[in-house]
Amino acid sequence: MSRTRIPAYRHHKSSGRAVVTLNGKDHYLGPWNSAVSRFEYDRLIQEWLDNGRKLRSAGQPTDITITELVCEFWKFAQGYYVKDEKPSGQIPGIKVALRMIRQMYGRKLVSDFGPRCLETLQQHMIGANLSRRYINDNIDRIRRMFKWGVSKELVPVQVYQALTTVPGLRKGRSDARELSPVKPVAEVTVNATLPHLPPVVADMVRVQQFTGCRPGEVRVIRPRDVDTAGDVWAYRPESHKTDHLGLDRIIFIGPRAQRVLRPYLLRDSTSYCFSPAESERKRNATRRELRTTPLNPSQANRRPNRNRKLSPGTHYTKDSYRKAIHRACERAFPAPDGLSRQERMTWINDHKWSPNQLRHSVATEVRKRYGLEASQVILGHASADVTQIYAERDYELARTIMREVG
Repeated sequence: MSRTRIPAYRHHKSSGRAVVTLNGKDHYLGPWNSAVSRFEYDRLIQEWLDNGRKLRSAGQPTDITITELVCEFWKFAQGYYVKDEKPSGQIPGIKVALRMIRQMYGRKLVSDFGPRCLETLQQHMIGANLSRRYINDNIDRIRRMFKWGVSKELVPVQVYQALTTVPGLRKGRSDARELSPVKPVAEVTVNATLPHLPPVVADMVRVQQFTGCRPGEVRVIRPRDVDTAGDVWAYRPESHKTDHLGLDRIIFIGPRAQRVLRPYLLRDSTSYCFSPAESERKRNATRRELRTTPLNPSQANRRPNRNRKLSPGTHYTKDSYRKAIHRACERAFPAPDGLSRQERMTWINDHKWSPNQLRHSVATEVRKRYGLEASQVILGHASADVTQIYAERDYELARTIMREVG
């Protein structure tokens, strides 16, 4: 049978009933050509397709292995976790979590996988020196797979319920490695870095610094997404981090950010404002202006290499944006001479900052001046609890109060 062919709705003449054959077995649907039989046919075919062109057996299946469950969930994840027709940021993490459970328990039956197995998996990740937060994320992804399996009648519900009793790792109550919190970056540090950045990237930093938007939001600004009516502009990203939750995201652009962004809006409405290709052209033009020797004929007539593998894209990626800032930090804060290789790496890590830190800085300043709710609105968080992570507490205010009352 062709993989694209749907089994036919047929007339079983001797009994006068409708019938369909699935996986070699006849299923009688009711009186021929009746509404009931048509409905039953549609239902069976839909179940058959949803289950990979086979029908589920009656009752809860308990004889599939962890590897089989992983394969089914991975096929679902590849089709579900998609954003802008590309795999979303969830896919890499899910892939890692599924690989871990398959390597340790691939041959184990799903019905035999219990809380102690999940705890053993936790300890394995701790032994691999993974961070506490990353371990908790992976355990949640594994539980998500079992929950999905319950909905598809691949996992007994009591198995998933038992796994929910395993708590996440708590700070200070496990041997898991803790990550250093992301701190705001000082304005003086940003200003010292800006002269060493390509002009386009420097303007991206300024826009992010003045608006508090996410790195992913500043990278994809287009003229069509910016409403320039009024004294404060409104930028609505076509896609953002929380759009799958049905939440709107509006980034307000004040006068300082407007002065930076205005020249980039004078282009096709669907083009990205901050383009690596444009940045490359500006860099090459500057190099030509600073050249002290004339071009020879071969250099003057050289054509662009259209086959180069790393040609500039239409907009910056999260990695290219971050790496451009890190390279500028190395030029702005050069390591002293005479350091060992390890000491030099420590110096570089201590004197570089990342785009997310700009967001933390804006959150801290807005919260300090206007309160937590204002910071929540500016950052676009659905919950103030998330804002607490980004906005550093204003301990100086507490000190001032205690000087008077303490």
